[in-house]
Amino acid sequence: MASKEVTDPVRMEKIVSLCKRRGFIFQAGEIYGGLNGCWDYGPLGAELKRNLKDYWWRKTVQERDDVLGMDGSILTMEQVLVSSGHVGGFSDPMATCKNCQKHIRFDQLESMMAESEWAQSLAGITTMTQPGEIAGTAVTSDELKRWVNKQGKKLAAGLALVRNPDSTISFFLEEAQRQQPMTLWYFYQLMATEQLAQTGPMNPCPHCGGVLSEPKQFNLMFQTNMGATGDDIAYLRPETAQSIFVQYKNVLDSNRVKLPFGIAQVGKSFRNEVNPRNFTFRSREFEQMEIEYFCHPDDGLRLTDEWLAERLKFYGEIGIPREKLHVLDIPDGERAFYSKKTYDIEYEFPFGIQELEGVAYRTDYDLGVHEKGSGKSQLYFDEETKEKFLPHVVEPSAGCDRTVLALICEAFDEETLTDEKGKEDVRTVLRFVPRMAPIKVGIFPLLKKNEEQVQICRDIQKSLQPWMNVFYDDGGALGRRYRRQDEIGTPFCVTVDFETLGEQGDELKGTVTVRHRDSMEQERLPISGLLAWLLERVR
Repeated sequence: MASKEVTDPVRMEKIVSLCKRRGFIFQAGEIYGGLNGCWDYGPLGAELKRNLKDYWWRKTVQERDDVLGMDGSILTMEQVLVSSGHVGGFSDPMATCKNCQKHIRFDQLESMMAESEWAQSLAGITTMTQPGEIAGTAVTSDELKRWVNKQGKKLAAGLALVRNPDSTISFFLEEAQRQQPMTLWYFYQLMATEQLAQTGPMNPCPHCGGVLSEPKQFNLMFQTNMGATGDDIAYLRPETAQSIFVQYKNVLDSNRVKLPFGIAQVGKSFRNEVNPRNFTFRSREFEQMEIEYFCHPDDGLRLTDEWLAERLKFYGEIGIPREKLHVLDIPDGERAFYSKKTYDIEYEFPFGIQELEGVAYRTDYDLGVHEKGSGKSQLYFDEETKEKFLPHVVEPSAGCDRTVLALICEAFDEETLTDEKGKEDVRTVLRFVPRMAPIKVGIFPLLKKNEEQVQICRDIQKSLQPWMNVFYDDGGALGRRYRRQDEIGTPFCVTVDFETLGEQGDELKGTVTVRHRDSMEQERLPISGLLAWLLERVR
């Protein structure tokens, strides 16, 4: 299995740059310095996200007879989240750097240190003996002092090693003799400690190396006030699930459905993340694609495995290959207390293997707490067996924004091409599967000054627009137009040329050149059959 620690920051930087340059994703409020953890989707990003949500809805709701859709309110009444446990326990441990005042999620500290610029620089002067360990005595005091004067003062002004190198180096060398081998994490802690005997090892800030405070619980929910006097408390929902649970009985009674059945929802959720990071992966405002599948208690474990298989199949259909996905079976003791089974579906992002979706068997916990909190029965009556019971729930919950990011990361490619003269050129291409591509077809006249070619292109554009998103372009050389479409992932380009007009004979009159993005191969197709040909490939 691939390592979660393997990263490719250079590739990720290129992807982030492409997303801004071509209008996929922008930081919210960028002209004012940006709103941390919030993102705006540009024209291409909005199309990509819409394609993902539409396909998820189609496969999850429209093509199944056991799943219904709903769209719940974003504003959530306080009592709903009191009953669900969010008001009392939805928090993360947060520490604050005493030097730079930045807030750090304490449970993510070690992973943040792995990405820290100063930590990576400092680790570069150590001698690795085996993964995750260093030979402490292999780092001399002279080497540490050189690092302080060259990199340390620039990268980690708050680090104890930088502020008081003699004291820190002195006890570090003593510890290095005592602890062989020394873990890299303990090495970082010692470098952040000024008085080891008095304080013990300190936790370093991944940003500046300063000492972190003791962690405190930080509530993740956004609270707001409602009503004329503002006395009523509400929350921006931290997940889409709770509106499904509280409306389960209404959906059941109004739609004449029987167990097992599911309720699906796509929508925004909000969490006041301590450390939004990795581009759009961890954000304060995000979108979920979630199913709550209600079933008999005896069927929960079996259905959890069935939904896992179904979700893995879905990712293959949208262009994320199975070999890039990892299924983590969360062991006992690490699952939520109400869960009997939880799978995490993870993807190999350039910043490491991270979760895309969870498939959790939540038992009857959710309906149970809302039955108790509301005083309203949530029991299901099976007319065939005459049995009354509280349904159990299997929850496949996917992050929409995370999946969009995974689609972009998976599609991104740089291909070196060599022309007839031996000159090399790098082609940047997003290899989206056609059903996910923001633009399905680029439409070009060979010559923009040829009125007849332009008119045919416009006619083709109008005939395709009701069925798919297309783009007309007549600017620059044809090769450059192809490259621009390659860079945004357009799978097909249609060119109207002189053969289309019949100037090279009647045999090719009324046909166009269709160029394939991935292979760059071309073929001729009649205009009359173009729509059917494309629909077969883009759905």
